[in-house]
Amino acid sequence: MIWFKEYTIQEIVPFLKMKTAVALMGIDIVEIGDDFLKATMPVDERTHQIQGILHGGATCLLVETVGSFASIMCLDLSKQSALGSQIYVNHLRPIKSGDIVATCKPVHIGRQKHVWDVLVNSQETGKLIAKGELTCAVINEPAIISNPKI
Repeated sequence: MIWFKEYTIQEIVPFLKMKTAVALMGIDIVEIGDDFLKATMPVDERTHQIQGILHGGATCLLVETVGSFASIMCLDLSKQSALGSQIYVNHLRPIKSGDIVATCKPVHIGRQKHVWDVLVNSQETGKLIAKGELTCAVINEPAIISNPKI
């Protein structure tokens, strides 16, 4: 297992429901594996661009969300946090509706940097929609989300 501790989805849900872009876009963490994290996002009017297909920026938001959560789950949040520092997403296929699933796996988990590979698939067809890579900088400051008052 790559995580700092054994997490449950129930522990993560409150952070997904905070008044942030993550909640507005309908992103949910749906599975925590030993070395992967999965999240879903609806493809609807919230995530469409003007042609009625998934907006590339919405895909980037999903990739950054699942990768950032993966990074913070690898850290002792009372001492460190992680911030997205570079994102790359190759948009491969348009999608008009349904849900997409982002599966995040580590490429590198170091002391100062984490790199995540994120595949985004249609939940209905399984077809690959996009492939992303997120780099997170690890900082030596307690994570805001480690504060139980938040």
